[in-house]
Amino acid sequence: MTLATWLAFFAACWAISISPGAGALAAMTSGLNHGLRRGVVTVPGLILGIWTQLLIVGVGVGALVATSPTAFEAVRWSGVAYLVYLGVQQWRAAPRDWTAASEHGHVSAGALILRGWAVNAVNPKGTVFLLAVVPQFINTQQPLIPQYLIIGLTLSFTDLVVMTGYTALAARVLRALKSPAQQRALNHLFGALFVAAGLLLALFQR
Repeated sequence: MTLATWLAFFAACWAISISPGAGALAAMTSGLNHGLRRGVVTVPGLILGIWTQLLIVGVGVGALVATSPTAFEAVRWSGVAYLVYLGVQQWRAAPRDWTAASEHGHVSAGALILRGWAVNAVNPKGTVFLLAVVPQFINTQQPLIPQYLIIGLTLSFTDLVVMTGYTALAARVLRALKSPAQQRALNHLFGALFVAAGLLLALFQR
């Protein structure tokens, strides 16, 4: 991969990461629910989800998902169900006392990482998108593994910066909106957004 090709891909990665989607929504929800220090643990999970998608595309399974109606529908409805589940959970979340020392302490780091991973990994839109974008930056005359590693690391860097920013933004909003009514409104808003993301995924066509 030449420097010019990488710079073009690097620019594309920022647009991909910044654009609102299920990953950004998961990062902001984690910031709202857990604050910055704990909420940012979701970000590595989101990045692992990207690597999962890239691995799927790299080994050719992505082509199967993109061309097989049965495989595509199975992955798509799994993603829909998971996003709607997250939305219902967030909608029903009770207001919390954010001054408490054990702020959502019962949620383990592993659970936060797994949640982030699932949001990005179980999403056929990501597979189809990577199938459409990644080949534009791959030189098939050169070894593929180093190129995929560069692509994965570049995507990881931009997503780390952007998703941490989304988490921090939501965490700051959290501290400004502490009344039960405000918290319920935020929970309902983010719950509805998760459900809307699931519905949009249900309408997504290959």
